[in-house]
Amino acid sequence: MKPKDPYVMLAVYLFVLKFCSKRYLAFREVAPNHLPNCVALKKLDHGTEDITIMGNGLAFISTGLKYPGVASTDVPGKIYTVDLQDPQLKPVELRMPRNFDLDSFNPHGISLYIDPSDDAVYLFVVNHPQHKSQVELFRFVEEDFSLIHLRTIKHELLHSVNDIVALGVDRFYATNDHYFHNEILKHLELLLLLPLTNVVYYGPEEVKVVSDGYYFANGINMSPDKRFVYVASLFSHDVHVLERKEDNLLTPVKSVAVGSLCDNIEVDPETGDLWMGCHPNAKKIFLFDPKNPPGSEVIRIQNIHSEQPVVTQVYADDGHVIMVSSVAATWGGKLLIGSVFHKALCCDLK
Repeated sequence: MKPKDPYVMLAVYLFVLKFCSKRYLAFREVAPNHLPNCVALKKLDHGTEDITIMGNGLAFISTGLKYPGVASTDVPGKIYTVDLQDPQLKPVELRMPRNFDLDSFNPHGISLYIDPSDDAVYLFVVNHPQHKSQVELFRFVEEDFSLIHLRTIKHELLHSVNDIVALGVDRFYATNDHYFHNEILKHLELLLLLPLTNVVYYGPEEVKVVSDGYYFANGINMSPDKRFVYVASLFSHDVHVLERKEDNLLTPVKSVAVGSLCDNIEVDPETGDLWMGCHPNAKKIFLFDPKNPPGSEVIRIQNIHSEQPVVTQVYADDGHVIMVSSVAATWGGKLLIGSVFHKALCCDLK
């Protein structure tokens, strides 16, 4: 080996380290920016990775996610509801069907679809049994707070699903947060932060990649008029706006910088505002230290389709109240904040 080769290797190493540190926001700290009257929801101490809220204030919450490389619990995954009209904010565990494998249930992103013909409520849940990826379709029975399992959806293009947005009872968009299937290549992909991840359309007539080139495609949701889809690109610290086409392809419109690593996206059905639970510093997540915990951040985007969208930090914590926030959803002046492996908070908006 030539004498200069070690210096070349050192230069490459320093370049990669600098690049990764920037993408991971490895040196970023956030000062507390709390909201009034924040309370932790009871029984939800094992992660509340995704939350979505119906128009009547009934919130659905996925709990117990086990994600490779991130702290987690041994408690099996569950789905809860919380009625935001009830001052007690009591979480209710939904009764699952007997024919469903609860022991391997590992819920991630969720999405609701309400059939306009009969008001039936369908819940789509990303599930990772044995760290594989599939989508479970349930029908919600409000009379006894139970879920009826209708089908399991698997496809080779749905190989690393993170989040989902329902388009009907048999179709949806979903994000893949990894490109490679091989575990070693997955780790390498995450280390080098390659822009390879994508969005997939699933429907009865076809399944196809409809948008790609993301640095870890994460949260996905849709505008109230269903014309646009929003995708959080975690390690490029932005949210992409995509226009839906008749063939279900997604055409890029713009991206909005958010300055954080944003996870799930919820959309206010009245204002169209985007609400996101975000990670201020990814290094603290992967190198977890309870003495220096990973923080939490909630970001709102207003007027995202205008020339000057307004990006606001609504809540922030250094990890001593809530760690690793992954979702933020609003209803009736309240803000629900969920986390990957920690608690859930309900706060009053200012």
